[in-house]
Amino acid sequence: MKNINAINSTFPSPTAPQKAGKPGGGFADQLKDAINSTNEAQVKADQAVEQLHSGQGGSLHEVMLSLEKADISMRLFVQLRNKAVDAYQEIMRMNV
Repeated sequence: MKNINAINSTFPSPTAPQKAGKPGGGFADQLKDAINSTNEAQVKADQAVEQLHSGQGGSLHEVMLSLEKADISMRLFVQLRNKAVDAYQEIMRMNV
């Protein structure tokens, strides 16, 4: 019995799944948050490039990291848009 209890203690105890996002927030709120975070990443990357170009500070490494974060964020958002457009087109093709 000791061995079973020892094994059980290594696994996390099951808990109820928690809701993702803000309470009461719907799809529109999550979409707005995604748009805002993508925009913020783009603005931060632009500012980092301007600071590096003007010599005000920041290393090339930090600038490249901010550019890559902005790029990944934009790619994700474009893929979300593509999926939403595909879903809309599929719905429009349905016969009622």
